[in-house]
Amino acid sequence: MSALLATEDRCRDEELRIRTLTAAEHQAFLATRTDASFLQYPSWAGVKDQRSAETIGWHGDCGEPAGAAPVLYRQLPGTRKYFAYLPEGPVLDWADPGIDRWLRPLMGHLRRAGAFAVRIGPSPAYRRWDTARLKAATGPGRRVGDVLATEVDPLGAAVAERLRARGWRRCGSDSGADADAQPRYVFRVPLTGRTPGELWSGLNQEWRRDVRKAQKAGVRIVVGGAAELPEFHRLLRITEERDGFRLGRSLAYYQRQYAALNAEQPGRMRLYPAVHQGEILAAHTMISTGRRVWYQTGASADHRREVRPSNALQWRMMLDAHGLGADVHDMRGVPSTLDPGDRPFGLLRRKLGTGGQVVETLGEWEISVGGTANNTLHRAFRAYLARR
Repeated sequence: MSALLATEDRCRDEELRIRTLTAAEHQAFLATRTDASFLQYPSWAGVKDQRSAETIGWHGDCGEPAGAAPVLYRQLPGTRKYFAYLPEGPVLDWADPGIDRWLRPLMGHLRRAGAFAVRIGPSPAYRRWDTARLKAATGPGRRVGDVLATEVDPLGAAVAERLRARGWRRCGSDSGADADAQPRYVFRVPLTGRTPGELWSGLNQEWRRDVRKAQKAGVRIVVGGAAELPEFHRLLRITEERDGFRLGRSLAYYQRQYAALNAEQPGRMRLYPAVHQGEILAAHTMISTGRRVWYQTGASADHRREVRPSNALQWRMMLDAHGLGADVHDMRGVPSTLDPGDRPFGLLRRKLGTGGQVVETLGEWEISVGGTANNTLHRAFRAYLARR
């Protein structure tokens, strides 16, 4: 990290240029940024194989990349124009008040690549809420955003204002063309400086009871592999039907993801099955990069739920994240509702029991890549997505 900061200090006053990075150059850069999202790694372009992609880097005269991002291009049907997407990125110095040094070369590069619009996901957080504050605020019609935050990140607020002043529009509806592709609200359990015993104490009474129940019933948590992905996917379809959501991801998608991430670094994506009486009752996926670990997707059967396999899985993954030296166990998206009468609230309630924090990210931001024609194409593309 110190080498990165020194590079940024030397380059901060220089004009930045963009060029394409090789996978090796990109990996070397990310090795200095242990907080980067797994969506910013070269392997993710291999997961999204239906889109064309490239990796770009920001360079000054000092030579080494000062920022980087994979760009996914989605073609607008019937045209040679593209929608450019930088998921949970780019990875750059968001604290730099000279944000135009970064955005200007990005927009120029995308224009030359044929992009008519771009969506980014800046990494700084915006607001955080402790579990106790949100539990006390639940009620009919209440939402997380109605509650006074435990902490407001000044960097996140500054980045939002800078983007807004330059014409970027924050995405924000719950569905359709305006929806964030990545979750706006996420749940994170801090791990830094905590012992496994302190993590256990951070679980609420219901969670501790359920983990003990799973252990007493003989639920075993194992590290699976590609051979267990079909069973994971079957359980995921059951979970979607039971809980009323639809990810729409095929078995081939998870097989491609597992292969691509683990080819980049063995163990980057893990599959954890929970086995009881010789049967897989639940399975979760976990992704790790640098000092961050994510619980990505969970699936479980409809029967024998009383032995609490999912609680045992989550506890094992939290311990493994701690053992990997992660700063945080990121449990990914949660709904923004605090209304116990809303069906999605159950997901938030379960995660609140682990004693972490709800974090509102800056979300995703879009802008047309200049010119009246591109503005028109951007509106047409949004209408196309809304119809789908």
